[in-house]
Amino acid sequence: MQDQAWQAFSGRVSCEGQWHFDCVPIEWPLPAIETSRLAERNANTLAVMAALEERRAEQAEDDSPLAQEMLRMDAKLNALIDIVNQLLVPVSSLPSRQPLRFNAVGAILPAALVPPGEAFLLRLRFDTCLSLPLELVARPEKPLDESRIFALFAPLGDALGDAIERLVFRHHRRKVAVARQSAT
Repeated sequence: MQDQAWQAFSGRVSCEGQWHFDCVPIEWPLPAIETSRLAERNANTLAVMAALEERRAEQAEDDSPLAQEMLRMDAKLNALIDIVNQLLVPVSSLPSRQPLRFNAVGAILPAALVPPGEAFLLRLRFDTCLSLPLELVARPEKPLDESRIFALFAPLGDALGDAIERLVFRHHRRKVAVARQSAT
């Protein structure tokens, strides 16, 4: 099972970077009501992030007065989102940024952050909206070396798995675009 899970993880595009996240031990198996609650909250979080990321990406290079006004409104909305994030989750209360690679199958994270036990909750916060964490149930699966471990996510369901794949793809696409711009 470990090799199968690792191959499924390795065969997919994944996000890799420094993220605000922490891990909290949980009882395994998770009660069905808690699993449903997490799935619903995660679906809402991913929908909000997709809307915020797509809105920010649609900045037209049009000089028309309407386009300029839309850009000003977008900047104001971004400022309001940042203010709300700071009020709800001050930067000082966030977990420190740590290296993390993840996709809809699982994550590679520092072994020191994985709590003892059969399962844990990976609470991942994105810069787009720090106040809404993505909370994924994970089980330690395979140590990769003395400092990193591969954790397999509990089954997410098709809708949530697809939403995470879209998030990963958006981040990957943005990273490639930034790399291309810096190369020119």
